[in-house]
Amino acid sequence: MPSERPLHERSDSALFAAAAAAVARSDDLDDALAELLGLAGEHIGASVGAIYMLDADQDELGLAVTFGAAAEVADDAGSVKSVSESHDPLASATRSRHPLAVDDAGHVPVLRGAKTAYVLPLVVRRDGIEIALGSMALGFAGPLPKAATLRGAEPLADLAAVAVERALAVSLGSERAEWFDRLAHTDPLTGLANRRTVDRLLELEVARAGRQGVALSVALFEVDRFDEIQRAGGNAAGDEALRLVAQILAESVRLVDTVARYAEDQFMLIAPGPDGLIVAERLVRGIAALAPVGGKTVTVSAGIASFPMDGRTSDELLEVATRAMAAARQAGGGRVVAETPAAG
Repeated sequence: MPSERPLHERSDSALFAAAAAAVARSDDLDDALAELLGLAGEHIGASVGAIYMLDADQDELGLAVTFGAAAEVADDAGSVKSVSESHDPLASATRSRHPLAVDDAGHVPVLRGAKTAYVLPLVVRRDGIEIALGSMALGFAGPLPKAATLRGAEPLADLAAVAVERALAVSLGSERAEWFDRLAHTDPLTGLANRRTVDRLLELEVARAGRQGVALSVALFEVDRFDEIQRAGGNAAGDEALRLVAQILAESVRLVDTVARYAEDQFMLIAPGPDGLIVAERLVRGIAALAPVGGKTVTVSAGIASFPMDGRTSDELLEVATRAMAAARQAGGGRVVAETPAAG
């Protein structure tokens, strides 16, 4: 349900001070827009109003806030679709980026009950180009006020556009930060955690297992004869093999497990609890069932180490798992080997 604000009565200076504060101090876009809309209506004597925001990707105007409109009217008004082609006054003003006087407010459903309307586009300028972000519609119980009066709402529409632009910039910044954070923690080819991330997680899991006195397994997987897959099908085949292996790992582990790409053709499993060997064997079988890539069968050699029997630090566990993985490879691949540390 769109936000709504009552009309206010105040001097022009107080009104515009309130408008500036709405943009500068509000951290909620709907609150800022509702305040600006109410102030615009008060300033030029409108009885009802609404602000719509443009979704350029969907070519649609969505209702954001209203004042003076009954809840059922706002709910029924909905969105304006196909803005680039629609003859709806809201779409026309947004598309032309010019205010539009409407003699029959019945053409703007959200202004039900008003006789006339004035629609202002929300416009900002980027690199010298005017960009429409939506529209502000104001309805009047009688004839349209004089043009000079109507122009009094334009600064408030401009401030609404600034508020929308700022909110979009903040949203984009958050999305970019999230993307960079995800990029820093994941392998771009497989989508799994990368080595830096899994090394840190392994240290945390080993510390937790030590504090709680519980079991923990670490397994390393290496794609068998990976160089042959690449020679037969090129880098594209090699990448496809790695993606398929990663998919099996991600889909077959338990919720408590962590899988990651550890090196070019190596992957790691961190499996809390006593069932790490069972999980690793299931993964090896699942990978062996993959369709050939580049005419070559895809299998993996896996080595597993267990805390605390095979080591009490992440380095000790990785050393044992690496040695066990080499033993699995030497035995022909496509299997899991568990090997205790060498004595002395």
